[in-house]
Amino acid sequence: MDATAKPLRIPPQMAVYAEEHRIFDILQKMVQNLLIDRPEDPIQYLIDHLRKDNDGVPRIAILGPPASGKHTMAKLLCKRLNATHLTPENLLSNDVSELVEEALSYKGKDQEIPDALWAGLIRERLSKVDCVKRGWVIEGFPRTREQGLLLQMNGTCPDHIVVLDAPDIVLIERNMGKRIDPTTGEVYHTAFDWPEDPEVQKNLVEPEGISEEETGKKLLEYHGNIHGILLVFPTIYKKINADQPCMDVLSQVLTFVLSKPRSLAPYTPRILLYGPPGSGRSLQAAFLAEKYDIVNVSCGQVLKEAVADQTKTGLLIEPYIENEQQVPDNLVLRVLGDRLSRMDCATRGWVLHGFPRDADQATMLNDAGYMPNRIFFLDIPDDVAIERLSLRMTDPVSGERYHSLYRPAPRVDVHRRLQQNPTDAEQKVQMRLDMYHVSAEELEEFYQDVIHVNADQDPYTVFEFIESCIVKPLPKRVPGEAPSP
Repeated sequence: MDATAKPLRIPPQMAVYAEEHRIFDILQKMVQNLLIDRPEDPIQYLIDHLRKDNDGVPRIAILGPPASGKHTMAKLLCKRLNATHLTPENLLSNDVSELVEEALSYKGKDQEIPDALWAGLIRERLSKVDCVKRGWVIEGFPRTREQGLLLQMNGTCPDHIVVLDAPDIVLIERNMGKRIDPTTGEVYHTAFDWPEDPEVQKNLVEPEGISEEETGKKLLEYHGNIHGILLVFPTIYKKINADQPCMDVLSQVLTFVLSKPRSLAPYTPRILLYGPPGSGRSLQAAFLAEKYDIVNVSCGQVLKEAVADQTKTGLLIEPYIENEQQVPDNLVLRVLGDRLSRMDCATRGWVLHGFPRDADQATMLNDAGYMPNRIFFLDIPDDVAIERLSLRMTDPVSGERYHSLYRPAPRVDVHRRLQQNPTDAEQKVQMRLDMYHVSAEELEEFYQDVIHVNADQDPYTVFEFIESCIVKPLPKRVPGEAPSP
């Protein structure tokens, strides 16, 4: 098709499919791996890559000074994410590998294992089935800037680097309380993690190198290297305070590692605002449309425009609106579908409010190919909704809207002529709230990635929260857990 003669209209279903199946990100990852590995048969390589289907598995490195909790955090993460736990020590446990034998020969001579050999060991281990299918969490590596650069060069760079941090005095006190079970290799602590089993307690021994002087030397070495390591990975690391309860640290670590890197894929916002009457959907939609130049699609306004334009569907809708009856869903969807399929919505995106109101309408909207990629529920208590609506009135002369509490009329004569919309009467507002509560739960079950917003606060604060959830990717879900509300 000649785009200069007629605009090329791309069906909205194509964009939805591409986003749902991450087509752009898959292609980007394939090309990236292709350039790193440079296989002799690129086509077969790409086919094998697609068969692995492992672009979303965790690839995490946990760094930190001695006694910062790297081992504990790595174990907890692996348990939560069903990933493989790797340490520099267990990389040397495979006696079959030639690289492991070479590394052990260095170790047997009390020599440092070369960085290039470490990088080869890691690449070899990450090629195993468990790491490919489930992902991995590597603890305490890289230790130097050179090791980090080698990871990048051989294509084994992690997606997230967690850097645990705490004051040196705290770390020294922690390290002196470490105890190890020589049978299992498990690490315990005299103050924070003492085993309940008396038999295990008897077996615990004090590990080497935990004295104050030796810990101080290790801290100096760590501080000398960590800055150079982070310069290698400037965009994928996050420092987390390790001087707090373990579960608090884990919560922050999980929040970070489940966050997705910002995609370079073309993004068209398709936003749905849902909430009870008085929650501020129209205002937030106006804010979003103004700032991001997306189309503000109000269901009620679209229906009124169809009636005013005397379209075929508008003529069918007109009797329902004149008699204050609910417009049938199929007619509403016909009008909305026409609006959402226009070029401005397809290219700039849209923010929809007023539809759907229940799961049946949401199903119809999705079946028509108009699936939102951000769903916000604006939550307010019923008494706040009633207060916001039942106390607002309109000046029939100027058209200005006032509120008895938040924006009273400026003069007595204006106050006297104010009129209330019949739908804002307290009894009718309560009826609308009851209808909302009946449908809200089933609609939340229909949409999997609902984001709840506390709308009982300053509208600009509400907007800032909504905006932050639009510009950032949605976090990944922990395997086996339901989506968080």
